[in-house]
Amino acid sequence: MSKRPVHEIRYGLIKVSIWRNQTKSGERHSVSAVRLFKDGDSWRESTRFGRDDLLTASKALSDAHSWIYHQNENSTGSTDS
Repeated sequence: MSKRPVHEIRYGLIKVSIWRNQTKSGERHSVSAVRLFKDGDSWRESTRFGRDDLLTASKALSDAHSWIYHQNENSTGSTDS
């Protein structure tokens, strides 16, 4: 069974997933960003972004940063890098 993201942010065809990872030094988060596109009848994901995707991806990544920051602030009073 694959691990699921703890949070997803979606703006149109741009999707950012936030993953929680346990490390020796505590909980950390990582982020993946993809652009969704249709290939025939199937939806696919790409990690490449065109010019018109960049501002939307930037907004989604900024929101991911804020979400992680607030999660860490609420749980430990510290910030995650």
